[in-house]
Amino acid sequence: MTAVETNRAIEAVWRIEAARLIAGLARVVRDVGLAEELAQDALVAALEQWPQEGVPRNPGAWLMTVAKRRGVDLIRRQERYERKLAEIGRSLEQEEEPPGVEEIGDDLLRLVFTACHPVLSTEARVALTLRVLGGLSTDEIARAFLVPEATMAQRIVRAKRTLSARQVPFEVPSGDELTERLPPVLEVIYLIFNEGYSATAGDDWMRPALCEDALRLGRVLAGLMPKEPEVFGLVALMEIQASRAAARVGPSGEPILLLEQNRARWDRLLIRRGLAALERAEELGDAPGPYTLQAAIAACHARALAPEETDWVRIADLYARLAALSGSPVVELNRAVALAMAYGPETGLELVDQIAGEPAMKDYHLLPGVRGDLLFKLGRHDEARAEFERSASLTQNERERAVMRQRAASCG
Repeated sequence: MTAVETNRAIEAVWRIEAARLIAGLARVVRDVGLAEELAQDALVAALEQWPQEGVPRNPGAWLMTVAKRRGVDLIRRQERYERKLAEIGRSLEQEEEPPGVEEIGDDLLRLVFTACHPVLSTEARVALTLRVLGGLSTDEIARAFLVPEATMAQRIVRAKRTLSARQVPFEVPSGDELTERLPPVLEVIYLIFNEGYSATAGDDWMRPALCEDALRLGRVLAGLMPKEPEVFGLVALMEIQASRAAARVGPSGEPILLLEQNRARWDRLLIRRGLAALERAEELGDAPGPYTLQAAIAACHARALAPEETDWVRIADLYARLAALSGSPVVELNRAVALAMAYGPETGLELVDQIAGEPAMKDYHLLPGVRGDLLFKLGRHDEARAEFERSASLTQNERERAVMRQRAASCG
């Protein structure tokens, strides 16, 4: 194997093993930041040794052994960690064989809930999750969210320091605490997916790599928590939405809206997987939660082979149920679109005008975009043009801004 081939193999192994490695180390040292440092040390050792010695038969076990030995060396130099030294030493002696699947799963689940702990800000949870679970470099995360690498590095360092300073336990919550802690975990994964699916800023309409990272995290979580309906609801939603990726962007990177997409380009495999996950979510839960309801809405679109076959009445009803759960004006805006498609633009516009005064909608660029579309359909072109122009001024995404300006120009 050439040096280039070896480096590619190391990169692939790291992508696969990083989260499990950090999770296993964090279980032993009880510190996510230290666990990541030890994992990075093991990666450096692999980069130094594997090109000469070859890739070991069990690379994950090799990395874990090296990381734990580095941990022993580090803790020996720090007297205050004598107890942890003994724990790591015993663990190293006992784990001559790689940890079992169940143990790896438990470690990963602990790492998920630690990285998404409520003591951290939402931005910090997203960054740390991508770092320790997604295996992304700080530079990759920074580029994905259009911030300087130094800023992202500080965000991740602060997050790890906060977890350590607050002595956040490396464990999976149980009972009522699990019920409270699971939604923020799902929120982080969906925020990552959404930033890839509809970028909030920058020159690109989509960032597929983020969608793939979120999907992978969602699928892992579903495997670790097979009895949680909302986990499967989230996976179903992401699978179905991701199925449209190839049809959402034109040849020059321009956005293609849902009703204008070539549905033959939708990925039928992802749709089947999404519908299966939705069925599982509905079987597990007595009453659908927000992610399951959103997945059911996405399924209505996925089942329609042509836009005119879409069951807009059912979509409007599902949005009404979702709005009752969330109380979100953004959900109400989506319901207005569905009502307009089901019953006419006047009905949709009436609801849009009702929520226009909500504080959360003041600078939300999609509200004037939707209002402009409904006004245009009603023949009120001057008003529509003003709304499209306002939408263009509010969005931070260049592709979306271009679409709104085109819509404004089409008003004559």
